[in-house]
Parts: sequence; C-alpha cells; structure tokens
Amino acid sequence: MTDPIADFLTRLRNGLMARHKTVVAPSSKLKHRIAQILQDEGYVSDVRVEQQSGRPMLSMTLRYDEQNSPMLDGIERVSRPGLRRYTGVEDIAKVRNGIGMAILSTSKGIMTDRQARIDRVGGEVLCNVW
Repeated sequence: MTDPIADFLTRLRNGLMARHKTVVAPSSKLKHRIAQILQDEGYVSDVRVEQQSGRPMLSMTLRYDEQNSPMLDGIERVSRPGLRRYTGVEDIAKVRNGIGMAILSTSKGIMTDRQARIDRVGGEVLCNVW
C-alpha cells in the first residue's frame, strides 16, 4: 500500500456511505491522531485501538443525526505521496468558507487548521473535512 492515509480516509468514507455503525482500519500513530481530531470535532463518537489477529486495529464509531445522515459530509486527501502539499501559516486556506476544517501535520504535531493558526505554524495539509 503506497498511501495508508488515503486508505484510512476511504474506509471512513465508505463506511459513512454504507451507514455502518463502526469502521475498522489498521492502526498507526498518525491515523490514531487523525481519528482523535475527528472525535474532538464531533464527527465520530468513539475511537479505540483493538488487537485483531495480533495486529492493532483502529475502531471508530460513526455519528449520525436524527434523520440518519452522517455528521461527516465529506473528507478528501490533499497531500499525497506523489505530490506533497505544504502551506505556511498565512496561506492556510479555509475549508468550505470556515464550515469545514483542514488537518495538518506540523512541527508541533497533527492539528486542525484553526489550532495551527493559533500556534502560528504551517505544515503539510493531510486532508480536508466538512
């Protein structure tokens, strides 16, 4: 697999379209931090790391509203192995005019675009979420 982050986001996107209650993906520190950010922002309700067949797997419980539509409308990979996307703090774009958020990998760790502006750091734009 050349892009495990894209695989993780695709599993999440497919689980939402199929209206699954939970989504399971191979775990890593980076994917776990992205899932924690999604939980902190209210897009998923629970994030756990479980052992399955001796391998750590990331299990996320998805959130839906009263009409059974997902809280997460869209998620897209921005930076990829073939074309890395970096941005300075002044150039961090607002996702969907501020309704969504970008997740960045910075020198201070993985964080949202709002937190990166507060901390005055730029970095690699991993994905956009709305």
